[in-house]
Amino acid sequence: MHKDTKWAKDIIALQQPDGKWGCFHSLSQSYQSPITTEQALRRLQILGYTIEDPCIQKAVQYMHNCLTGKDAIPDRLEKTHDWDTFTNLLLAAWIRRFTQQDAAANEVAEKWAAVISAAFAGGTYNHEQYGKAYRETFSAPPKGDRLVDFVHFYPLSLLRGCLEQAVESAFVDHVLHWEPGIYYVYGSALCTLPPDFASKQASRYLGAVELLSAYRTSRAQLSFVADWLERNRNENGKWDMGSTVHDKLYFPLSDTWRKKGVREADCTERITKLLDTLVQGDVSKL
Repeated sequence: MHKDTKWAKDIIALQQPDGKWGCFHSLSQSYQSPITTEQALRRLQILGYTIEDPCIQKAVQYMHNCLTGKDAIPDRLEKTHDWDTFTNLLLAAWIRRFTQQDAAANEVAEKWAAVISAAFAGGTYNHEQYGKAYRETFSAPPKGDRLVDFVHFYPLSLLRGCLEQAVESAFVDHVLHWEPGIYYVYGSALCTLPPDFASKQASRYLGAVELLSAYRTSRAQLSFVADWLERNRNENGKWDMGSTVHDKLYFPLSDTWRKKGVREADCTERITKLLDTLVQGDVSKL
């Protein structure tokens, strides 16, 4: 219902003929674009765009071409970690956020699932086993021996539906209690609720929970979040997270928040979708 907003139209107008928006992962001064490809994709997905939409189809085809070596992202190579493994991860993760029918992306997901399964084979995380499986799976050791971390947006987007139940449960528990939080999403442990519901911090917290809630074993572990959301309904039975959550990513959904009722409706829509997942297991609305 938000695909016709000015937010979506402005982003789609910036898409290039090959399907990208500019640099994929970072805003490089050498590449003139006000938005990265993944920023565009993340915002469009929040506004309701799916693989059925032409702009997403073009972007997914572009990412597939980069993943299979027919094209390449224009980002500057980062020498601090295993760049090839990292770029394959982020491309496959974004493809799988829109479709799980891409063989190249699924192959990357299978490799990461094998690494995570080895790391959690004993029921809890084993860093030594993670490093061993990582080096074996991705062939060459990363530059500087720095492994790509897995508690961040890309692996969590990639691995949904790829892990056996016992491994997934241990994986989710580890992510939930990881003190630094989910990199690129939220910077504190998810097991601790934000102190202020009407805040940008709480909106980012919901973004992390939305990501984790797509794992089927997470529902019971995230029941405390559902209780917290229910406690923060207002006197109208709805939710209002305040004006500070206007970050042009998660919010707004509507064209304007000049009226408080529109902001309340946007907040209520997002939280209702999340509650449907946490309580009923309906991931189709996320």
